[in-house]
Amino acid sequence: MNPFRTTLIALPLALALAACGDEAETAGSLSGEPVAEVPAPEGQSWLDTVAVSDADGYIVGNPDAPIKLIEYASYTCGACANFIETGVEPLKSEYVESGRVSFELRNLVRDPIDLSVAVLARCGSPESFHPLSEQVWRNFQTIMGGAQANGQAIEAAMTGPEDERLVGVAEAVGLIDFFASRGLSRDQARQCLADTDKVQSIAENSNTQASQNDVTGTPTFFINGQQTDARGWDQLEVALQEAGAR
Repeated sequence: MNPFRTTLIALPLALALAACGDEAETAGSLSGEPVAEVPAPEGQSWLDTVAVSDADGYIVGNPDAPIKLIEYASYTCGACANFIETGVEPLKSEYVESGRVSFELRNLVRDPIDLSVAVLARCGSPESFHPLSEQVWRNFQTIMGGAQANGQAIEAAMTGPEDERLVGVAEAVGLIDFFASRGLSRDQARQCLADTDKVQSIAENSNTQASQNDVTGTPTFFINGQQTDARGWDQLEVALQEAGAR
């Protein structure tokens, strides 16, 4: 079977696995001794330190931070957009910048729009992944409005040639212009969206990790490998402090 067709077949499964805002099952509770701040190297900030993990997540912060936070998130999930509005700034300024916490963002793909954004967010440098992702969520209503208004065009795009499908989806939603206004050229965006091997890899990673890690909703947060029941910043901050970020 053509690998890109496998991607498209997998998308409904990803949507079922990644319902926005579902409750999560957790095991045990987080507890740890207070963790001291870890200063960044002189002249640097942990907020400027970015690495790509073996799971294809994007880590910002001290790579050796004693508290490792992972978020599984969907670009088409309103609860994930709400976390960006309410939680990402205090998370970074009070916890990541201190060197005590690293923050890894992993994509959980729910639909072709989600997949298109995941591809485009990776199309530039690793350092641009978090800022571009945050820009998408901060403009959630506008982007989703474009998607709802152009549903037929999105469906038509998904029946086209395999290396043109996500290009068509992104054009229908307005994503190519959106990313172009934030520094990603239209030609580069189309080239990335046409890379069927990369598209396949992102979708497969999403499905595999959702299954292996029992991720059934977004956002889902893990602290030091343990899934939490946090769905918003208030709950997540408590969990981080219980883990020692205090």
